[in-house]
Amino acid sequence: MALSIKPPGWLQEFQGFVMRGNVVDLAVGIIIGAAFTAIVSSLVKDVFNPLIGLLLGGIDFSNIFITLKGPTAPTLDAAKAAGAVTLNVGLFINAIVQFVIVAFAVFWLVKGLTMLYRKREAEPAAPPPPPKSEILLEEIRDLLAKRAGL
Repeated sequence: MALSIKPPGWLQEFQGFVMRGNVVDLAVGIIIGAAFTAIVSSLVKDVFNPLIGLLLGGIDFSNIFITLKGPTAPTLDAAKAAGAVTLNVGLFINAIVQFVIVAFAVFWLVKGLTMLYRKREAEPAAPPPPPKSEILLEEIRDLLAKRAGL
């Protein structure tokens, strides 16, 4: 005799929840967001900061810091290696620049999606066909009007 194991009810409920379209879309969005964050981080660190630093006289933003406690050092890495407690102003500036870039990209994405949505709304939808009961009532009305005219 074969022994059958019935899975718990919550497992089917969980599977139904995970397979809904919006959960899958959210997962895809998170993955793309993580990849986009890496691209923006590289853009800020490797492109914008050197250009801004060059315009401001060769300042490297990642090395703008204030030593709160411990030995002073010329670079942030050296200060961390020496065990100094630092206030990392340059890294905070990098984070602000990254946020502005992401916010700008999201703004244009939402703006584009809104325009597409408005275009779709602007197109008039074909009116739905009348229900069968209305068609029958119209036929009855027409027959009665025809009979009354006799």
